[in-house]
Amino acid sequence: MSALGTLVTERSVIVCCGSGGVGKTTVSATFALAAARAGRRACVVTVDPARRLADSLGVESLPNTPTEVEGDWPGHLHALMLDSKGTFDDLIHTYARTPEQAEGIMANRLYQNLVGALSGTQEYMAMEKLHELVESGAFDLVVVDTPPTRNALDLLDAPRRLTRFLENRLFRALLLPTRMSLRAVGLATQALLRTLSKVAGAEIVQDAVAFFQAFEGMEEGFRVRAGAVRRLLADPLTAYVVVTTARPDAVAEASFFAEKLTERHVAPAALVVNRIHPHFGEPGPDRDGEGDRADRFSGPLGALEANLADLNEVARSEDGSYAALAAQVAPAVVGRIPLFGADVHDLDGLKRTADVLFA
Repeated sequence: MSALGTLVTERSVIVCCGSGGVGKTTVSATFALAAARAGRRACVVTVDPARRLADSLGVESLPNTPTEVEGDWPGHLHALMLDSKGTFDDLIHTYARTPEQAEGIMANRLYQNLVGALSGTQEYMAMEKLHELVESGAFDLVVVDTPPTRNALDLLDAPRRLTRFLENRLFRALLLPTRMSLRAVGLATQALLRTLSKVAGAEIVQDAVAFFQAFEGMEEGFRVRAGAVRRLLADPLTAYVVVTTARPDAVAEASFFAEKLTERHVAPAALVVNRIHPHFGEPGPDRDGEGDRADRFSGPLGALEANLADLNEVARSEDGSYAALAAQVAPAVVGRIPLFGADVHDLDGLKRTADVLFA
């Protein structure tokens, strides 16, 4: 079993992070596929709005619930595309005291706008979905394909931000009128509501008060759940995999993310470098770079040898581009995926990637 292979056989959560365009979706699906090949029940979750995951798994579309992908492996492979609103609706139903309370919240215009516009909603719902899948007991491994790096940091911070929101004085001030008549609340709260009415309009404030009235009694459930999600993200069985290519900008972004993980006292479990040019052996004694190029690469195979030498130089340059990053995340395992002749867009491509990455 390779060192990377132990991640898919011994961990319960893998979070794949990196900048855009480095192949996180492919790597995430590959980890889940490797787990299914090892006989485990795996589910890969994407929060990327692009539907590349569905394409690579060979299915038409992915709903917000786990969909099994059929294949010749002893385990089970599932996938889903995060639906933030659907996940938020499910959460409301979970913590509402009655079905009427849940319906009242979802019919509220403020709630409808919050779901789509509130900063961090998608990230928090991704963590909720992760918690839901782990707690269900239906899967041995859940792999999360995150948005580009800085959004992935938002994803990791989302549970803490929700807790801060629930404890915010403004939230409590808006919740207070729902627990007593406006005559009984303090002058400061009445002044706040009047000011908000002037700035945002009385109708919006009425919607806000109605929303918080419907929300009453549910905040503790959200707070407890956010704490559980934070513990899951810090659990030793949760592994963080940094995905990059050898491009300088992607390496710099991966280094930034690794640094932020360290600040959170989390060590990356693996670094995966994608789309690397292969090496074609070392140059011979008369191909060591000395002398005129025409002299060094003469003869019937000169053009071919020249091309191989150029490709080797590219490969050596790429090795150097991520060497500092590999040292930064040490002792994390470093996995390498070569540059294939075509993009990975189906199950055969994923299998080929898994063969290389987990050899």
